[in-house]
Amino acid sequence: MAEPIPVVICDDSQLARNQMSRALKHWNVNITFAEHGLKALEAIREGKGHLLFLDLTMPIMDGYEVLERIRRDDLPCLTIVVSGDVQQAAQQRVMALGAIDFIAKPIDAVRLGDSLRSYGLIEELDPQQSGTGSSTAPVVQLTDKVQEIANIAMGRTASQLAEMLQTFIRLPVPRVDHLTTSDLVMTLRNATGQQPSTTVSQGFIGPGLAGEALLIFQDSSVADLARLLHYDGPLNETAEREVLMDIANVLTGAFFTNFSKLLQLSLSRTTPRILGLHSEPPTLHNSPVASEQLLCIEIDYHIGDDTTHCDLLMLFTEDSLPVLTSQLERLS
Repeated sequence: MAEPIPVVICDDSQLARNQMSRALKHWNVNITFAEHGLKALEAIREGKGHLLFLDLTMPIMDGYEVLERIRRDDLPCLTIVVSGDVQQAAQQRVMALGAIDFIAKPIDAVRLGDSLRSYGLIEELDPQQSGTGSSTAPVVQLTDKVQEIANIAMGRTASQLAEMLQTFIRLPVPRVDHLTTSDLVMTLRNATGQQPSTTVSQGFIGPGLAGEALLIFQDSSVADLARLLHYDGPLNETAEREVLMDIANVLTGAFFTNFSKLLQLSLSRTTPRILGLHSEPPTLHNSPVASEQLLCIEIDYHIGDDTTHCDLLMLFTEDSLPVLTSQLERLS
């Protein structure tokens, strides 16, 4: 039997690395894992990555930078991007940087096989011999599972927002953490940069789930969003509220839809409400998440350029964790 093909799986999510590894289990490959782009480049330079499966949204060095380095240094590596960021501009950019294919997350074994076959890699990747499969995958923590699902939902939401606004949405790695109410106060202050801001709130509920979504805009971003939405005339309070509600309906609503589809859950949303224009960070005394231990997903969407952005916080009550854990366990 031929020597196994050296493969690098580069993704900051343990769940995504496990899923990619399982998708390759039938093939004669020797897998090296990398949590960020620098580690992937090190492995490729050591001859461990003739084939690279590359995420885009990662800390330290993202996927775009990895592709640029591979091309600049003429490294002997074929790259297939596997990402939740499905914006057309993202797909066009990675192909221009030398990727041979783009596969949307979550990874699908059939789609992967089609990609490998189209580039003649199926013939090179001999079937794995019985009993030579990889060892048991590392345990994935709840926060990492939530982060990966949020990352995919975030990418799909950004694609919809980018099409609506005709601009690119730069996506960071979503942050997921367990918070106390006092932790949340600090998170809200950090999200606003301690500056006057506007927050749109929307509660949600589902079978065994409850929480609140907060969409936070710094004042400077509202005027930019109005411009992107082609609002004419003076940006008075009525126009500001209209801009905010339009963006909230698209961004929060799309994220809800994508997130709940991935988890195969049904979430009902309340009518969004503006907690205050040009105000201090909101207080949550009458919120369903007040006085609770929370699971928080925080996403900072950069819209068009780095000066226009908004923070989306998805706050799940402590009572929601058993259902989230059960659904994520089934998916993973």
